[in-house]
Parts: sequence; C-alpha cells; structure tokens
Amino acid sequence: MNNRIHYHHCPVCDSTDIKNVLSVRDHTVSGEIFPVAECGQCSLRFTQDVPGAASIAPYYKSEDYISHTNTSKGFVNRLYKMVRKSTILRKRKLVERYTGLNEGILLDLGSGVGTFAHEMKQNGWQVTGLEPDADARKAAWQLYQVNLADINEFYQLSSGHFDAITLWHVLEHVHDLSAYTRQLRNVLSEKGKLFIAVPNYTSADARVYKEYWAAYDVPRHLYHFSPQSMKWLMEKNGLKVLKYKPMWYDSFYISLLSSKYKNGQTNWIAASWNGLRSNLEALTDVKKCSSVIYIIEKAG
Repeated sequence: MNNRIHYHHCPVCDSTDIKNVLSVRDHTVSGEIFPVAECGQCSLRFTQDVPGAASIAPYYKSEDYISHTNTSKGFVNRLYKMVRKSTILRKRKLVERYTGLNEGILLDLGSGVGTFAHEMKQNGWQVTGLEPDADARKAAWQLYQVNLADINEFYQLSSGHFDAITLWHVLEHVHDLSAYTRQLRNVLSEKGKLFIAVPNYTSADARVYKEYWAAYDVPRHLYHFSPQSMKWLMEKNGLKVLKYKPMWYDSFYISLLSSKYKNGQTNWIAASWNGLRSNLEALTDVKKCSSVIYIIEKAG
C-alpha cells in the first residue's frame, strides 16, 4: 500500500517475534479496518499499515476528535469536558510535586487546544507548547490567548532546557518513536521530570471490549502500550520510570465510547460497571489502570 507503514520488527525492541492479535475499525473517520500486532518480547502492540506522517492528517479531521476541536457534540464529549477541569488541576499538582517546583520551565507536547498549557502559564510556569494541528493552534489562541508553535520545532529545542515535559495522550501518535524519545531525553534538564500519559491495553476495560476498545483509536494511535513496553522503551533510550499514576476517569470515558462502538449505542449501565470494575482491579495495581501516567527521569 502506498504511503503505508507495515512493521516487520517491533518499533520498540526491534524483535521479529510479532503477530497480529486484533483487527480494529476506525470508528471516528474512515471506517477502515487495521490490524493490530503484538511483540512477543517487550509486549508493545502497534497498528499495522498506518498512513505515514505526511499522509495521516485527514484521519484527524473529525468534529468528534475532542483534543483538536474542543467539541461538546454528544453526551460523552460533554461529560469529558465536565471532568477536564479537575483532571487539569490534578496534572498541574502532579508536575509541581515531582519536579519540586511551583514555577519552572515546561514543554507541553501535543497541546491540543491549549487547556493544560494555559493552566500552567496562569500559575507562573514558562511554557512552550507544540501542536501539529493548525486548527487546534488557532483554537488555543481564540480560547486562551495561548500561542502554540508547530510540532516541527521539537528537534530545534535547546538541550537540557526543560524542568518538566508533558505528553498527555501524545506518545501513541508519534511516528518516529525512538528518535522522539531520544530527543525527549536530550531537552530534559538533568533533574527534570517527564510525564507521559497513554492508554493501557492490559487494563480490564480493554480486556472486556477487545477490538471495540475505544483507546485503540486506529490509525491515529500508532502504538498501544503496556507498562512493560513503556519501561522497555524508556530504558532503551537512557530514561527510567520512577512512578506509575492512575487516570481514574479514563476507564469510564473509554468504556462509554467502547460500548457505543460495540453495540451501535451506549449501554450506560454496562459501560459504567465495566469502567468501575476496571478501576477496582487497578486499586491494587496501578499498572492495570485504563490509562497510566508514567513519571520518568534520566537514567544515572
């Protein structure tokens, strides 16, 4: 297929021990079905036959894609926006706690419409926000007067400059995963902290919904991380995972969307129960949460 990427080696550990485990439909834009493969060595899952970086943009053009449009279309998206204020506050507190700073220099990658960048700027942080989508950058200015730069500036940033780097559901979208991770390490200060939030396919809600699990979000999500594969990726590139933190709301949001994908309409009772059950399982092991925040630093 022209301009499509088909992996013969794992994008994280380079193993050839890979096999297809699911076929997943793009429910947001195209309706196309994409294979999802799994690495037998590091356990990364990844979407096969994805469009290359130069041709994937049309797959993001949907009013339902909330990070780019700030849409309130549909009850699930309205619910998402209702809880976003508390999650943004929690993210700021997390950054302040683990950096030990109330003010510092922050790089926010994949800023969307600028909600988190705005929160940090309002609280004294010097923020560089990068976002690939021009419409989202425009919305960030209209909503918050936050001036976001194009993501292409990422590789021109100064080494060792940032006290904190945040990627809230961003890393799963990055085509050149290894080079990107090396650059994250390069621009992080010696005592800086990296915060990466991604969906976790080893969660109970992923297990329940299988190919209908909304967080697969093919082909926009190129990779589907387990805690094991994230640890492998970081260690391979001179970083180490310090802490795992839960994102409790995600299990409900994802379960509601997954229910709609599976049944054609949302089964509110069953989806809410599946979200709750996923969180109950994660109470004893954060690594089983529907989405996990990884707090990372440079390896010694």
